[in-house]
Amino acid sequence: MIERRLGVRYVVPLREGGSLPAVVDTDAGQSFVVKFVGAGQGARALVAEVLAAGLALKLGLPVPRPAIIQLDDGFGQAEPDPEIQDILRGSVGENFGLAYLAGSVAFDPVADTDLANPRASDIVWFDAFISNIDRTPRNTNLLTWRSGLWLIDHGASLYFHHRWDGWENKTDAPFPHIKDHVLLSLASDLEAADARLRPLLDAEALNEVVDGVPDAWLGDEPLFETIDAHRAAYSTYLSARLNGPRRWLQEAIDAHRRGPERLSRRLTHRVV
Repeated sequence: MIERRLGVRYVVPLREGGSLPAVVDTDAGQSFVVKFVGAGQGARALVAEVLAAGLALKLGLPVPRPAIIQLDDGFGQAEPDPEIQDILRGSVGENFGLAYLAGSVAFDPVADTDLANPRASDIVWFDAFISNIDRTPRNTNLLTWRSGLWLIDHGASLYFHHRWDGWENKTDAPFPHIKDHVLLSLASDLEAADARLRPLLDAEALNEVVDGVPDAWLGDEPLFETIDAHRAAYSTYLSARLNGPRRWLQEAIDAHRRGPERLSRRLTHRVV
């Protein structure tokens, strides 16, 4: 289960993020980068964050420690920025955080290839599974910290849930954006990654991940009569996507076969 912490001090906003996340100190004495439920992207981005982080942990992929961060009324009231105040007032309750990796730097797809190589196939597989559109050379959402690679920012993944109508038919939806993945050219064998990773996500594991989503972030979809039904739909979607025909996997394999040269050219042009 994802741990729960109480936010005790608003430290500093991270303005490079579209949702205006911030570093927040918690009652455990550790800082987290928090995404707020009151930000423009709303609760569904946080649902995607919880699900992606939980799945990554089950797969042994490197994500900073996730937590549900409780904010009490009046949190951060000394902050002078009115935009931040609006967000914080709308974020009383449960929010999402990843442990703050002090001193981390953004992954450089040109300079850090040796660091990414051992993990590349697994990360490409993972992002194809969760339909993560936000791991490109332009915006890698990867950090390097203590000689390791870390995955962050998954709020744009699992975008099917922004429109639930016909969701049962979306479980095997292709994912053409995988051709733009920053690590595609470094992946070695996606079929081997599939054989290694898929067994780790059995029904029990998937249900445990979905159970980590706070009730407060569910129940806003008219298609589902109860929060339990809403939650169960996520479990069904993930299981069907993982164990169905898996066109998303074949599409990733095909993109890997034809795409590394194109991606390499793009990176070379970016450097020049």
